[in-house]
Amino acid sequence: MNNQQENLENLAAQVINLAGLLDYQADSVVSREIINKKTGTVTLFAFAQGQGLSEHTAPFDALVYILDGAAKITISGKDYKLSAGEMIIMPANEPHALMALEKFKMVLVMIKS
Repeated sequence: MNNQQENLENLAAQVINLAGLLDYQADSVVSREIINKKTGTVTLFAFAQGQGLSEHTAPFDALVYILDGAAKITISGKDYKLSAGEMIIMPANEPHALMALEKFKMVLVMIKS
């Protein structure tokens, strides 16, 4: 078993504060995969203010849940401002991008179908 698999299994059947699993790093985007299965993934991200992900598409719907801070998420040219406790679904095959309005943490859930 590799270290990544071992780390993921160590999270199973535990109560965990997701925001505490990842620290912010200056001028960076940090990520940690929580679940990686053939049927989908759950990934935790921490974005420093001003950092983002450029416009791209994904073949599956993706749910973004903001844990901390605030982000601008653009889907097919329309901007949405999300804050802690809010979520949005980015539809499959539609262009989307993310930008940290302030430092923020999010969970990305992608279910493959």
